[in-house]
Amino acid sequence: MYAVLVVFAKEVRENLRDRRTLLSALVFGPLFVPLMFAAALGLMVQHNSSEDEALWTLAVAHSERAPNLMQHLQQNGVKIQAVSYSDAQARAAVAERRQKLVLVVPKEYGDLLSRSRPAPLLLFADSSDNLNDQNASRIKGLIGAYNLTLVRLKLMARGVDPSILATIVPQDIDVATPASRSVLVLGALSYLVLITMLMGGLYLAIDATAGERERGSLEPLLTVPVRREELIYGKILAACAFMLLSLSLTVIALSIVLRFVGLERFGMSVNLGPLMALQIILFSAPLVPLGASIMTIVAAFTRSYREAQTYVGIVLLIPTLPLIFAGAVGLRPTAWMMAVPSLSQHFLITSLLRAEPVPPAHLAISIGVTLGLGALLAALAGRLYHREQLLG
Repeated sequence: MYAVLVVFAKEVRENLRDRRTLLSALVFGPLFVPLMFAAALGLMVQHNSSEDEALWTLAVAHSERAPNLMQHLQQNGVKIQAVSYSDAQARAAVAERRQKLVLVVPKEYGDLLSRSRPAPLLLFADSSDNLNDQNASRIKGLIGAYNLTLVRLKLMARGVDPSILATIVPQDIDVATPASRSVLVLGALSYLVLITMLMGGLYLAIDATAGERERGSLEPLLTVPVRREELIYGKILAACAFMLLSLSLTVIALSIVLRFVGLERFGMSVNLGPLMALQIILFSAPLVPLGASIMTIVAAFTRSYREAQTYVGIVLLIPTLPLIFAGAVGLRPTAWMMAVPSLSQHFLITSLLRAEPVPPAHLAISIGVTLGLGALLAALAGRLYHREQLLG
């Protein structure tokens, strides 16, 4: 153990003088990435706020043909922008993004409405724009409410109780909390935490074999009176230290910058206080030795520092694939899924952000399997250091 600690201290000291390692482990990942993430969220919040205001400015062609409808829309916060478009001009205005939506009132609208016949309204929208599609749905909802009001009035005028239209009345009950609702926009947080943690030990793990070989210092190093696996364990331990430092700084930075994003405007709250940040660090830490061992093994098979950068960079994508898949299909945590490294950490972090209790069995499976695989791969890396091809 003494030899492992000596190698660990030597690697840490050398990499503290390495600008690339410091930028990767202490600056780019832990500080730059959280700031960019918070800035992107802030822009999204600001954009959605401005879009909500812009939504209620609706371009209407021939609004004088439907004065009561215009009054209904205005009472519900819609600002009417009178335009004199034809159908073709309205279509062109939306297609060319000069207008978000255009409502055209045909000239036969009033006559058909007075004769209790279906009166058409033309709403021009671009369904390829998700936001405009949502806006169109809101406008159609307001028009539908106005239509229902007219139907009720006509039934009452004929002595019919309008409640016959409401045979079934569904009521929406939202059980989401501000914390759980915030996961809608913080879903990528676990991905950022894990990828910046792995980036923290990237250059140190590459330097353990490929860098030493390229500098010509690997062969003298292997001649020292220390078992070769102790050398690699010390290097892996040093990579773990940088990864753990990167993980801690990333989570602390996120817990600070996300307070200024302004998610409260949308009924969300960022559940990332000091205790929660500590839990995220502890739940993610078991992935550290596994990541360090994988990167060390990959670097052991490469011939140069640049080649190692290429292959290790590709390997770093592997832990992110389960996270992307889980987000795409909406997976919920089960016992067997908690045995998948990175995916289990994603589920644990998401549960913490949603302020949901973490089942002890899930936590035990995640920590036990991840640490077990890390120890297994570290032992494999130690055996690889006995290969004579390592010096080739």
